[in-house]
Amino acid sequence: MKIISYNVNGIRAALKKDLLGWLAATDADVVCFQETKAQTEQIDNQLFYDLGYQYCYWFSAEKKGYSSVGIISKHEPKHVEYGTGIDYMDREGRNLRVDFDGLSIMSLYLPSGTNDARLEFKLQYMADFKTYVNHLKKEHPNLVICGDYNICHEPIDIHDPVRLKNVSGFLPVEREWLTNFLELGLIDSFRHLHPEKEQYSWWSYRANARERNKGWRLDYLLITQDLKPRLKRALILQEAKHSDHCPVLLELD
Repeated sequence: MKIISYNVNGIRAALKKDLLGWLAATDADVVCFQETKAQTEQIDNQLFYDLGYQYCYWFSAEKKGYSSVGIISKHEPKHVEYGTGIDYMDREGRNLRVDFDGLSIMSLYLPSGTNDARLEFKLQYMADFKTYVNHLKKEHPNLVICGDYNICHEPIDIHDPVRLKNVSGFLPVEREWLTNFLELGLIDSFRHLHPEKEQYSWWSYRANARERNKGWRLDYLLITQDLKPRLKRALILQEAKHSDHCPVLLELD
């Protein structure tokens, strides 16, 4: 199964940049979107049906034009879980999960800590989400948590670890959380297969950051330990330019 995670920074904007053509060429089984910035009724599912994605699910924030996640699939899930059941999380439309026989896939969009209040919100979210996943993986041992974590884990994951050490997204407390989160029994699929590769998935729109490759690796495909024997490929698809992020890909046998 080929799985893609993509923060599109507005799905309607990405569609205007030939997102559909790229999806057709990439031919993934399941695509997890983050930051769609759209209500369900603002997305034309027929566009995805025409590519073979007959199963389209969207979980939108209460605030219009904000956050929101989605999953499109060529295979019918046996269950779809909208949100986590934790109200303050679900109001922002940040978690959506599809369950297949023997495999569950989540699209996750963790908050960014753009100011003190949002950083506190992010830290609370991360703490509650860790507890949620610790219980979830007992029920779903074959779990893939795709998404924009808004955290660079190690110095190799950010272009200037010294200068940016006090910037949200690379704060010690955020990095420590991701370390502890992985210790629940999760594997960073890209780093597992590419332990020394310096590659990023997000670049600021400012100062030609993408052209200069001044980036951050914020997007992850984490898998539970039970899926480790099935891990075949994990890639960052930097050639895709529909967003300030690029997609990441996971392939399981």
